[in-house]
Amino acid sequence: MGRIENIDYCIRYLLEQNHTQADIPAELAGKQQLLRALMNVTEVERRANVFALPRCSNVTEGNIWEPQPLSVEFIRAQNAELQAQLTDKGVVALEDISTSGRTPLLWQGDITQLKVDAIVNAANSRGLGCWHPLHACIDNAIHSAAGLQLRQACNNILRGGEIDTGDAIITPGYNLPSKYVIHTVGPIIATGNPTPEQERQLAACYRKCLELAETNGCHSIAFCCISTGEFRFPNRRAAEIAVEACRGAKTKVIFNVFKDIDYAIYRQLLGKD
Repeated sequence: MGRIENIDYCIRYLLEQNHTQADIPAELAGKQQLLRALMNVTEVERRANVFALPRCSNVTEGNIWEPQPLSVEFIRAQNAELQAQLTDKGVVALEDISTSGRTPLLWQGDITQLKVDAIVNAANSRGLGCWHPLHACIDNAIHSAAGLQLRQACNNILRGGEIDTGDAIITPGYNLPSKYVIHTVGPIIATGNPTPEQERQLAACYRKCLELAETNGCHSIAFCCISTGEFRFPNRRAAEIAVEACRGAKTKVIFNVFKDIDYAIYRQLLGKD
């Protein structure tokens, strides 16, 4: 199959599996958005143009894409499209970030492009990926780029349970350039002002991720800004905790940031200014 036929097959497969209907866009970008939306939910609101929304407010915890069997044909077709998307984005290797060999390293960009041994996902406690189609969070980005096998792998580990705050699990990276994904749950700061216990929980996230990386033979690990953004941990304090928790790590650490504010904070903390 050509690329268009391939992605149309994936969309029709998930529409049939989800017992719903949606118009398939003519252009590739629209097809990619619809496919990504269908990878997050089991039921698409027929009145909503889901693939055009950054977040679908009518999607609830009850109708996220629950892990279920996938045909060999679907996995093959999905993998082909996700690998094509990765080629379009480009892969970033360690030597593209720095040739000095000194760590921690700092890199601003899309973590799903990094070819390292492990990347860290800021997960929710259920550990099955973001519940909102096309949401801009890192959990959504990682699961969408890795493929539905990632959600199945998380489910096989958790078996309906949850990831405790400060804990983590490790899975293969599937269609990501990274070998592994380490999923960790940081504290949610409802007030915007973390307590000492929540600061300890955030530090525990970094330590647990490093422990899993070392146990699984990883020589490099890229951390996202755990608990910032929607979890509302103050950016600077979160970065201070991250840098301190990773001090002396045996594994090569890369702090991956996306926002300019985090890049400026880490540059200062790492003495790169």
